[in-house]
Amino acid sequence: MSFSREKVASLILEGQTIIVYRDNVLRIPKFWLDAHPGGSLSLLHFVGRDATDEIDAYHCDAALAMVHKYAIGKLQDAPWVSLLPPVMSGWTHSQGKWFKEASPDPSRSLHQVTRVEDAPTMDDLIPPAVPALDQEVQARQAAAYRQLHKRVIDAGLYKCPFFTGYGPEVFRYVLLGATSAFAYYHNWLMTSAVLLGLMWHQLMFFVHDLGHIGVSGNWNIDRLISIFVADFIGGLSVGWWVDNHNIHHLVTNHPTHDPDIEHLPFFAISPVFFNNIYSSYYKKTLKFDAAARFFVQLQHKLFYIVMMFGRFNLYVRSYTSIFNRAFDTKRARGHGWAWGLEVLGVACFWVWFSQVLIGCGTWQKALMYVLVSHAATSPLHITIVLSHFSMSTEDLGPAESWPHRQMRTTTDIYCPDSIAFIHGGLQLQVAHHLFPRVPRHNLRKASDMVKEFAAEQGLTYAEFGFMTGNQEVLGVLKEVAGMVHHLKVFAEVANTEAKEAVDKKIKASEKAANLY
Repeated sequence: MSFSREKVASLILEGQTIIVYRDNVLRIPKFWLDAHPGGSLSLLHFVGRDATDEIDAYHCDAALAMVHKYAIGKLQDAPWVSLLPPVMSGWTHSQGKWFKEASPDPSRSLHQVTRVEDAPTMDDLIPPAVPALDQEVQARQAAAYRQLHKRVIDAGLYKCPFFTGYGPEVFRYVLLGATSAFAYYHNWLMTSAVLLGLMWHQLMFFVHDLGHIGVSGNWNIDRLISIFVADFIGGLSVGWWVDNHNIHHLVTNHPTHDPDIEHLPFFAISPVFFNNIYSSYYKKTLKFDAAARFFVQLQHKLFYIVMMFGRFNLYVRSYTSIFNRAFDTKRARGHGWAWGLEVLGVACFWVWFSQVLIGCGTWQKALMYVLVSHAATSPLHITIVLSHFSMSTEDLGPAESWPHRQMRTTTDIYCPDSIAFIHGGLQLQVAHHLFPRVPRHNLRKASDMVKEFAAEQGLTYAEFGFMTGNQEVLGVLKEVAGMVHHLKVFAEVANTEAKEAVDKKIKASEKAANLY
């Protein structure tokens, strides 16, 4: 059966989840939308779009073999011109009904509205024109990316180097943990705290690989190991992190949709955040209130202080997610055993860590132990934000190709291989975003291939040294901070003008009244 653009659009307007993959029309049933290991939102962001490259990048051969069972026909006209997913214009579908939760502004950012039952129309599915994008160029880059992906597969870069890659890593984890315990035993508390924090810092890179199913290649095995490392040892929810991180990869640096750049009240990397935009991930308005204005004006000065305590934010996000999933009736993979194991893991973490703090002797020492150990994890947070904060946050619409979008919004951090372990492979973010399942120990080889690809396709491969990368991020933060001051000036001028207009109107009314 063949499907025209109009037929695909009509199915979407009926509330069906329709995605295009290799010229096949896929209809994702409700049960799989709920059970999808990558979360339902990662599918909803590609309704009406050609998701060929994203699906191939994120799924192993065994998973890809299952994709075709959801095919209901072929495209009548190729190449496909992507539609705008309803979720990207503020629509949600539940229990057989459409609801309007937010409305887009001219910049295509969303703003929350009173949730009402309504229905989208064909006009809602037509993406705004983006003159900067040449569709022939986007198609050529997508085709070239598929050839590049084949080269990566043929080079064996998806094969995890267990012994040569993770052998030294595991030794480093054990060494840091053992020396932290040794220092604690000898009452060298601050030394112990630093070493514990560094162990957490290094372990999170391992969790990152496991979350992408980049170690064993088996979802159950990698999730089991990651729960032990993230929840039992680190006190963080890997379930929350994977859900958050998947969306970040798919809609990178989009102010309304990417949770990894939604950090109000502390940070705003674009003036778009001044407009009280709606987050499709958090399902709430990101308010640019008095607290946000205060912190954002100082964000370039407070950057490293906030980074030192970024782990506390991860606790909040983790436990909120665990609590919410307790009432989640979705059939998400591992919902039962994985969620229960995470609850047990977090509980065990606070049992052993509280004993460590009690053993410090006084509450002052215990507090310092907490602050120092958590501050020692800050290189992880800095590495993550360096990769995206200084890059484009513009929305170029659903017609933008996968490689163009990832390379426009992502940068590498250049460093010698001898100290690459400090960044845990995340310094090679461009290759990682293009091939998220490639084990980090193979990213250097993938990166070399991507640089050749970028040169051939006229794409910019962004790469900064660590110091330059910090300067770029601080520059963006300072620039946006300065805009807050101008925003206040504009507001004051507007208020003054409004007051003068009201005063004139009152005087005119009084004068008219006196005439009578």
